[in-house]
Amino acid sequence: MSRIELTAKIERFPTAGAWTISRDSITEVVVVTAEARIGGHMGRGECRPYPRYDEFPEGVVADIEAVAGDLGADPAAVDLNALMTPGAARNAVDCALWDLRAKIAGKRVWELAGLSAPKPLITAYSLSLDTPEKMQARAAANAQRPLLKVKLGDEGDLDRIRAVRAGALGAKIIVDANEGWTPESYAELAPELMNLGVVMVEQPLPAWDDGALATMERPLPVCADEACHDTASLAQMSGKYDMINIKLDKTGGLTEALGMRAEAERMGMRIMVGCMLASSLAMAPAVLVAQGAEIVDLDGPLLLAADRDHPLKYDAEGVHPPAPELWG
Repeated sequence: MSRIELTAKIERFPTAGAWTISRDSITEVVVVTAEARIGGHMGRGECRPYPRYDEFPEGVVADIEAVAGDLGADPAAVDLNALMTPGAARNAVDCALWDLRAKIAGKRVWELAGLSAPKPLITAYSLSLDTPEKMQARAAANAQRPLLKVKLGDEGDLDRIRAVRAGALGAKIIVDANEGWTPESYAELAPELMNLGVVMVEQPLPAWDDGALATMERPLPVCADEACHDTASLAQMSGKYDMINIKLDKTGGLTEALGMRAEAERMGMRIMVGCMLASSLAMAPAVLVAQGAEIVDLDGPLLLAADRDHPLKYDAEGVHPPAPELWG
């Protein structure tokens, strides 16, 4: 009997200008693409290895290749949790196996997963960390978008938000500090940001030093990002965060992301579904997880200078579900 053949490769996508957050600045995105084949069918999945989590492209490829001989002949029967730990490598393999199952069955992944047919979703559009003047210009160029996400985490954050608000008077704003604040800076900035129409901040404190959130007043809702990974991490969020950001590269794939969302909702947590900066192939499975989420942040392809063939469609309705030629 044939067995699933699994391969992985590194691919690169240039960004549309430098992309800067509090930790670093990049001009290209390096992803790993997993391909799973059997019986003339091929499924794909993409991940973005992230140095913040000690992940690097060559290591992720090695992790994928290490399990290539252990998948058997039935993609629906593979227990990836027993073979791989949560993270980027498992995400690429899991999404490739879902895509392969869909191709074999001639159905969409949402049907196989027992989900409702997905619909377009309004997504945030992210503004890279820069000078207030440049951020205002970028905001003005995207003022028609209903939701802007602003990267912060440096001196002058309040000036940046004032500039973004001046550039986009009608947009709803969320901010991402990428672990760049302190409890004192949160206390100082939160009321000012709320007055400017900011409705949420992602990960203001370092994930490894976020205990103060449990005792602080949080007038501006706080979303866990770097602190929140898979279902097992949810217990540590209670009392410290008002919302969690589910990203497939952290959960280790669509399977865990769907389970994590269900458990978070059972616990009464508010849901955001986000992404690493990557191509449409990486966003496609997340569109399924994001259905009905309070905040959706799946704008990765909009920030690239080039994307995959058959890319996701973005328009006034938001991000549309993927075409089967792309994924699922």
